[in-house]
Amino acid sequence: MFTIEHDFDATIITLIDEESSALQEDVVIHAFEECITVEQWDPRLDRVNKLTLSLAMMTDLAAALDLPEGVYRINKPSDADT
Repeated sequence: MFTIEHDFDATIITLIDEESSALQEDVVIHAFEECITVEQWDPRLDRVNKLTLSLAMMTDLAAALDLPEGVYRINKPSDADT
């Protein structure tokens, strides 16, 4: 299950684990204009772990989900291509 909220400066997606027998903490994704942050509460350390991805890294991650094992580089369109 997940939720989507639109805030003033970000879109916020919350992923909620319902399938696992050992439920994981919710994952909160903030999509800003310049980056994406991923946050998850760590009860063992009593803190939120935060990861920041550039938009290029997020594009690579989305592509990687549908590719087989290997090393890849996504070619960005140049100004001449548009």
